[in-house]
Order: sequence, then C-alpha cells, then structure tokens
Amino acid sequence: MARDDDGKERELMSSQYLYRVQPTRDGFLIESKPDEDAIVNAHFHDLKDLTEQGVVLMAGRTLHTDDTSHGLVVFVADSEAHARAIVESDPAVKEGIFLAELFPFAVALASEKILPT
Repeated sequence: MARDDDGKERELMSSQYLYRVQPTRDGFLIESKPDEDAIVNAHFHDLKDLTEQGVVLMAGRTLHTDDTSHGLVVFVADSEAHARAIVESDPAVKEGIFLAELFPFAVALASEKILPT
C-alpha cells in the first residue's frame, strides 16, 4: 500500500507487459528432445506459480507447429526492469529453448469467459 496526495492508502498500480516466446530450434514443436521437454515443463510450472501469485494475467500459445508458432504471456510488473527480470528468469528463455520479446502492454477489454469451463 502507498499513500496518495490526499494521504489515503491505495494499492500501487503495476504496469502491464506482454512477452512473446518462440522456439529457437526449427522442428521443436514437432519433435522435441527429453531435455527440452524438461525445460518447457519448468517454464509451464514457473508461469503457473506466477499466475497463482497474481503476476501472470494470461498465458497461452498458438496451436500450429510451423515457424510462426508462438506463446504470449500478459503480466504485471512494477517497472520495465522488473518485467525484464521476469522474462529473463523464465527457464525456457534462460536455457535458450525460447527467444523472448518484451512489450509494454495494456489490456483494453477482457471477458470472464477467457478460460473454458
């Protein structure tokens, strides 16, 4: 909590960011290696933990397997440096399985039906 100009306590607003990941190896989505699978599993569990902490708002991937396939993560961070640290700590990014690009982002519209029931 922080105090605003009126002295009232308010929760600090975090900025939203998006990072896009794409496999660095051609054919990765068709035939992955066991060590790559372990790293991608760690990537998934890291994002799951960040989702449970309220950092990740949404994460997913395209469902095709050609060279345009990619994943998106929409999340909140206190600063661009903090956002970059989150991206760089992603196990699949750290290990070079995915190439990541970071963008400042703002969700304009969202539906409660974003996840299937």
